[in-house]
Amino acid sequence: MRRILNRRVVVTGTGMVTPLGTGVERNWEALMAGRSGIGRIERFDVSDFPSQIAGEIRDFNPEDWIDRKEIRRMDLFIQYAMASAEQAMRESELKFEPEEAEMIGVIVGVGIGGLLTIEEYHKHFLVTRLKKVTPFFIPKLISNLAPGNIAIRYGAKGINLTTTSACASASHAIGEAFRMIQQGYLNAAITGGTEAALTPLGLGGFAVMRALSTRNDEPQRASRPFDRERDGFVMSDGAAILILEERERALARGATILAEIVGYATNGDAYHITSPSPNGEGAARCMQLCLRDFDLDPNEVDYINAHGTSTPQGDLAETQAIKQIFGEHAAQIAVSSTKSMTGHLLGAAGAVESVYTVLAIGRGMVPPTINQEYPDPECDLDYVPNRARPAKIRLALNNSFGFGGTNTTLAFAPHIEN
Repeated sequence: MRRILNRRVVVTGTGMVTPLGTGVERNWEALMAGRSGIGRIERFDVSDFPSQIAGEIRDFNPEDWIDRKEIRRMDLFIQYAMASAEQAMRESELKFEPEEAEMIGVIVGVGIGGLLTIEEYHKHFLVTRLKKVTPFFIPKLISNLAPGNIAIRYGAKGINLTTTSACASASHAIGEAFRMIQQGYLNAAITGGTEAALTPLGLGGFAVMRALSTRNDEPQRASRPFDRERDGFVMSDGAAILILEERERALARGATILAEIVGYATNGDAYHITSPSPNGEGAARCMQLCLRDFDLDPNEVDYINAHGTSTPQGDLAETQAIKQIFGEHAAQIAVSSTKSMTGHLLGAAGAVESVYTVLAIGRGMVPPTINQEYPDPECDLDYVPNRARPAKIRLALNNSFGFGGTNTTLAFAPHIEN
């Protein structure tokens, strides 16, 4: 098959499940109100954990989205992905004939996978060996069953894969879907990320790394990116899915176009397994690659949805990277971390934040970074403190960085018919 280079790629649907609620509108309402989704963990006993707070999903009913007999075959991370995909497909109204099925792909990022299932069945195994291990054990937990189940539901027979790159997993999925549509390997993609690693072992693993906030007495104030008093990230679950389409196909079927993806870059720090490279060098190169390779004007960037996890090192490195790339213009860019409200959804974070970026462009409002109380003299950009604000966005970036030094930058813009 001949591949067509540089086809335009648009977003025609979105769906999500986050600590702010199930559904895009619930999320947007919470963002505009500056409302936190963080609370004390109720799912399991955390009395002996140094960090006892998280972004749990409290309004999700799988039976609203999945057939009851299928639910028991799916770990929570798959359930969240299925619900988000259904929302996105409904909004997009994406339909395709059987003969086009091989050009419809599903690419979903997953950072950790079915940790809940592993912990549950390990307990059974220790007591009864194989007697209580379900035949669905492996299909419930492996990461690629998120896109696998989505593809089965909708009959999408194109490229089907999972990207696993820690906290950049979802952004890599979206970026690779963009690239495959742009280059003619797909006509449309169901893409994004999902995660449900909020388990005793998952939380405990990050806690013993001293990566998590221990502001247990003030959960809603715990995630405070770029604030001087930040002390670590807050772990969360959730998912988000976007429908990407080749622009001419979307226009031909009369789809509502929410935004256009206009750039994507990925690289690595080659520095440390958990820490960012000094002065944000890797993140800076990633943003520069995105702008350069897609001929984007840095002076048109009006908004950056930052990775902004609320860790001392990470937030400083990202601030330094933005200043390196944008120079004097950096002070004019609205830089917000929506993790201040959602917490950190790990492998799903980039998808959630991509949806928020698309909404910010379409609705002309920039989400705030809440809990901005104590200015950090080293983090001195415009972080949209505490309140959402109106803004006309010409070009927006979404940054995602992960353990192992993996970096991604996605660029979104309003759709212009020319």
